[in-house]
Amino acid sequence: MTTPTQPPHEPHPNHDRGLEFDLSTLMSRRSLGIFFGAGTAAAALAACTPGGSAGSGSTTSASPAPTPAAAGTATTTPSASSSPTLTRAIAECGVEVPKETAGPFPGDGSNGPNVLAASGVVRQDITSSFGTSTSTADGVPLTVTLTLLDNSNGCTPLAGAAVYAWHCDKDGRYSMYDSGLRNENYLRGVQEADANGKVTFKTVYPGAYSGRWPHIHFEVFESMSNATAAGQVLAVSQIALTEAACRDVYASAGYESSAQNFPRTTLKSDNVFGNDGGIYQLATMAGSVSAGYTAGLNVTV
Repeated sequence: MTTPTQPPHEPHPNHDRGLEFDLSTLMSRRSLGIFFGAGTAAAALAACTPGGSAGSGSTTSASPAPTPAAAGTATTTPSASSSPTLTRAIAECGVEVPKETAGPFPGDGSNGPNVLAASGVVRQDITSSFGTSTSTADGVPLTVTLTLLDNSNGCTPLAGAAVYAWHCDKDGRYSMYDSGLRNENYLRGVQEADANGKVTFKTVYPGAYSGRWPHIHFEVFESMSNATAAGQVLAVSQIALTEAACRDVYASAGYESSAQNFPRTTLKSDNVFGNDGGIYQLATMAGSVSAGYTAGLNVTV
């Protein structure tokens, strides 16, 4: 793999130029209603316990205490087949996930290439490229589970919705954009929500680069057909990873550049999570470097 001309510890020149930048590029195919139709989001609910176990490794968590449901919010009793995690998610539901910038490397056709139109983008394991390349991104294993809840319908699971998720590699570089990675599309994929509103992605732990707290981008679509056609987006947001997990991962082999970059940015100084310290987008995490990590978040839209 070609090493980019830009040192990995330097910030991307166009990274997260803000809402104005995203609106100027995204409005070519998305209406203003996508971002403002539901009103500006002030907060989102606390992170859920990720599905599955990360193994016998130690547990790391820096997640906030659960956020109580907003006063007057309708509550829904889950069906008998619902999991304890879903029951908790519905009980805590009440505010929508904060709407965030998609950043300059979305790969959804709004700023350059469009992976959503490619055959093979619908997949659970996003560690490898598909199509003309079979390169695989390496790093500490990470399984990410999002639970989608419909705020307009009593916080019932948003079954049949779809999520497009993407993030940087262990060196802080993005496929489809960074030098040497323009023919790669790993660490990007789409999943359809199951009956409990859950989507799960198998990936690797993203790196830290200058100016940003470690994070994962995602877009929520009403349906799989909307996602693969890059249609109307219900929500654009980001997942914040916990400090404890980041410190452990970045102390391991292969994450040397991230170990240097991570101390330079805090959740409070991050230009996306800084308004509230990421409290409503901070994943619940468990695992270890040797066993891999899990991350989970409830997403109310």
